[in-house]
Amino acid sequence: MARYFKPHEGGGATAAFDEIEAGLLRAYAEQMLELIDAREGTAGGDAEDLIASAFHEGPTERPEDPALARLFPDAYTDPDVDLGNGIDTVAASAEFRRYTENDLRARKRDDAKAVIRALEALAPEGRKREAVHLKPDECRQWLGALNDLRLVIASRLEIHVDEDFDELMDLPDEDPRSPLVLTYGWLTTLQDTLIEAMTRSLGE
Repeated sequence: MARYFKPHEGGGATAAFDEIEAGLLRAYAEQMLELIDAREGTAGGDAEDLIASAFHEGPTERPEDPALARLFPDAYTDPDVDLGNGIDTVAASAEFRRYTENDLRARKRDDAKAVIRALEALAPEGRKREAVHLKPDECRQWLGALNDLRLVIASRLEIHVDEDFDELMDLPDEDPRSPLVLTYGWLTTLQDTLIEAMTRSLGE
């Protein structure tokens, strides 16, 4: 698999993907779109549904799906935190979610679409590697999408701290979770090296 991003001349970053890698990453980004839209029941909806959703207040309750809960966490997770004036953290989180989640959902959707667009631009030439060249703004969108994908996979694998992932790396190959663990590690490498490439580009 493609192992890392590198700084791209003139800013941004670049990474080479073969057909299998590009297809896998694109499929995950498309599944991310479905998951994000399902939060508001818009999966499979038309453009008017998505536009309309931007003009009403968002939900107030925490998502039941653990993956969505990672993507759209509560603003206040510690019930013992004193917000002053007798404000309840649960109520405060609900109010914060009500006015911010729609924008957050739209940003995450745009990030996933940026990944799909870049991968669709690659010419299908068998297993030959082709490089994706990302501008600085596209780097930030890819970074957001990669992080979202890692959060979703982490929720499915019940990864909460680095040690959880380390333990999963010892799974036998026949374990059904093994491919997902390898994908999580790959996405982590892409994310880490993209951050490094962006930092180096800024320093040049």
